[in-house]
Amino acid sequence: MDSSLHDAPLLQPSWTEHTNGDASNVSDTSDAAIADLKKSSSAVSFRAFILGITFGVSLTLTVTLLQHPLSPLWRAPCFLALLSVFHFLEFYITARYNQPAATLSAFLLTGNGYAYNVAHTLAFFECLLRNYVAPRYYPNWFLLQPFNAFLPNQRGARIAWLTLGITMLLGGQGIRTMAMAQAGTNFNHLVQSKKKEGHVLVTNGVYGWLRHPSYFGFFWWGLGTQVVLGNLVCLVGYAVVLWRFFRFRIDSEFFPIMHNLRRKLRPLQRRDDC
Repeated sequence: MDSSLHDAPLLQPSWTEHTNGDASNVSDTSDAAIADLKKSSSAVSFRAFILGITFGVSLTLTVTLLQHPLSPLWRAPCFLALLSVFHFLEFYITARYNQPAATLSAFLLTGNGYAYNVAHTLAFFECLLRNYVAPRYYPNWFLLQPFNAFLPNQRGARIAWLTLGITMLLGGQGIRTMAMAQAGTNFNHLVQSKKKEGHVLVTNGVYGWLRHPSYFGFFWWGLGTQVVLGNLVCLVGYAVVLWRFFRFRIDSEFFPIMHNLRRKLRPLQRRDDC
């Protein structure tokens, strides 16, 4: 990967190919490009600021509510803090390793569709509703066989449940972040139907172990959020929806990738035949 990409602006003024030798057109187009750059930079700054404020307030509320061990309400602001970190990292990793794609959509705040926002909203309100109706309830699956031999009481089961959720969160986020960083400019949030210049199939690093590490990471990160929240309904819902979504997305990516690979491998096949 060309390291010079890391030093390029989010929007590069590309007016030279439209000037046709006219100095006035150069000036007008350059001014428009600079205006677009300023607009994009301000929008990026605003979204990063909102995410930072949300994270700070949510983290403060989480720590404050944790001082009351009988109150499980800390999970609701914790969920908002986790979402803030996830969406910030989506843009930051893109800007760090794939600057040409570092547009506003890289935050993934509005580009995931209606279902994405509805799912997180339902998860947040399920957490609030469950804590209002049954504040002391928490999934006790770890009290079943064979786990009850190691966790004989509810407190141990809760700690084990939270530990599982945190492990899923950290593992999922870490794998997705590594996948985006290692893919660099070959990573894109949108499914690409055509091969762009310079794009290569990444097979090393985490891609040497997992076929779709970014999807794998997001899948387990999403389930981890519901485990930490203690949401049973949304845990099942997230698992079903994410599985179906990534299955469809992988299928939609498979045929363009294979088409491009066949064209790339054809000269090698002819060489081997010779």
